[in-house]
Amino acid sequence: MGERLTNHIMKTLTLVRHAKSDWGHAGLLDIDRPLSQRGYDDAYAMSAWFKEHFPIPELMVTSTAIRNLSTSFIFARQLGYDETRVSPVPAIYECRDKVLLDIIAGFDNAYKDIMLFAHNATITNVCNELSSDLFFEDLPTCAVVRLDFDIKNWQQTQTTKGKTVAHRFPKNFRQD
Repeated sequence: MGERLTNHIMKTLTLVRHAKSDWGHAGLLDIDRPLSQRGYDDAYAMSAWFKEHFPIPELMVTSTAIRNLSTSFIFARQLGYDETRVSPVPAIYECRDKVLLDIIAGFDNAYKDIMLFAHNATITNVCNELSSDLFFEDLPTCAVVRLDFDIKNWQQTQTTKGKTVAHRFPKNFRQD
């Protein structure tokens, strides 16, 4: 008798810290800060790298801060993901680690591959909480970390750590 094959289920989460923002606008609320020119350049470089190595995510979720929306829309355009399908989640802006972990655990299980755009220090802390094999002191702006989870549903991210399959920072691509 042959061995019975089991249906292996995997979830993949790509965490992206928003690209570098522009601090040169006095009086602008934090949530309204735009990307700097370096931020735009980094977002295009990082999304081009991602497109070359990975499939288009099934779902893209972002904070409602302008710098996050801009970063996620650049990734969406570069990846050929319909920008109107990018899901802004107000609770991601200025949230604590537990809130972001709960948002991840609450993702619709129909999605196997999700890209999430968020802020520091929360995104660094959550990345470290979810990764079984790497620890990051501080994810730089526009850092991309891709984690694979051997789980059937997103709720299991509360108790199961993922394996880092890729991580890249903009400095890996800059000519300066």
